[in-house]
Amino acid sequence: MALVLTDEQAMIRDSADGFFAEKAPVSELRRLRDANDATGFSRELWKAMAEMGFAGILVPEEQGGVGLGYVAAGLVQEAIGRNLSVTPMLSTAVLGATAVIAAGTDEQKAALLPKLASGDLLLALAAEEKSRHTPNQVETRAEASGNGFRLTGRKNFVLDGHVADKLIIVARTDGEIDDTKGLTLFLVDREAAGVTVDRTVMVDSRNAARVTLEAVQVDGADVLGEVGGGWAVLEKVLDAGRACLAAELLGVSGESFRQTVDYLKQREQFGVKIGSFQALQHRAAHLFCEIELVRSATLRALQALDEGGNPALFVSLAKGKAGEVAKLATNEAVQMYGGIGMTDEFDIGFYMKRARAGMETFGDIAFHGDRMARLMGY
Repeated sequence: MALVLTDEQAMIRDSADGFFAEKAPVSELRRLRDANDATGFSRELWKAMAEMGFAGILVPEEQGGVGLGYVAAGLVQEAIGRNLSVTPMLSTAVLGATAVIAAGTDEQKAALLPKLASGDLLLALAAEEKSRHTPNQVETRAEASGNGFRLTGRKNFVLDGHVADKLIIVARTDGEIDDTKGLTLFLVDREAAGVTVDRTVMVDSRNAARVTLEAVQVDGADVLGEVGGGWAVLEKVLDAGRACLAAELLGVSGESFRQTVDYLKQREQFGVKIGSFQALQHRAAHLFCEIELVRSATLRALQALDEGGNPALFVSLAKGKAGEVAKLATNEAVQMYGGIGMTDEFDIGFYMKRARAGMETFGDIAFHGDRMARLMGY
C-alpha cells in the first residue's frame, strides 16, 4: 500500500490541526497544570471533539460514530502531539473503543459505543501491574463467585483512570502470573464497591491512576470477550494504542523540530544567525530525516491496523522508532536552545517531558525490539 494520505485523510489532518491549534494549544496545558485542575482536561473540549467526530472516529456509523479507521485516528493523535493537547482521546476513543468493538457483545456495543461517540462515556484500560510494560504479567485474580466473578488486585498507570466511567480490567481467571492464556477482560464501574482509584499526575502533566480492587463483584454480562481468551483482545487493543501513540510522538517530534528551526533563524551569536553554523545545519538535517522515517513507519502501522490481519511487526517498528526519535528531537531542541528550553519561558521543555512519558508508555524501544525479534523468529 502506498504511504500517502487519501484526499479524505488529508482533510481530516487539516481539520484536526486547525481544531487543536485553536482549542487546545500548549497554553491550555499550562493553564491546567497551574490550576491543578482536578479533572486534568477540559470536558468542554471533549464534547467539542465529539461534535467534530473525533471521539467516535473508530465507532461504526450504525452505532453513532464516523468509522473512519486507525489512519484517521492517528492523524488526530498527531495533531494532539503537535499541540500537546490534553484529552482522553487515547484512553477512550482508541483503547476503549477498540476493546468494545473487538470483543463486545451486541448488547455491550449498543450500550457503550453511542455514548462513547457522543462524548458522554469515558473508558480506561487497566492492564499494567509492573513498573515497566509487561502486559502478560498479570497477578490480579478473577475467582468464580455466584453467577460471576470476584476481582482482587492492583493496577498501575491506568490512563485517565481517575475520570473514567468504566474501567476495562485485565484479570487472570486461570494460569500462572506470566501466562498469556487464562486472561479475561471485565467492564467495571469506577464507582463500584471495592474499587479505589488514586490519581497520579505524571511528569508531562498527563493523568494516570492506581486502581485497587478488593473483592469487586461482577457478573457474566460484564465479561468483555471470552473467559480465558483475553490475550488476543488485549494485544489488539495495545497495538491500536501503540500505533496511535507513535502518531502522537510524531507530532511531538515534528513540532519540536519546527520550533527549533525557527529559533535557529532568530538567535544571533558572534554577530550571525546560529542557523548559519554548519554543525547545527547537519544536526537539523539528520533530525528531519529521522522524523520522516517515523512518519512512514507510523502510517504503515496504522494502515496495517485498518487492513486487519496481524499488524504487530509494523506497530512495534513504529512505536519503538517514534519513541527514540521523539527523545532525539527534544534533546536536540533543548541543546540548540542553549539549555534555556527547559525553562517555563519556552514551550520546548513541555515537549521533552511528553516525549519521555510517551516513549515508555506501552513499551519502549527495548521492549519493541525484543518483540520484533520474537515475531521474526529470532
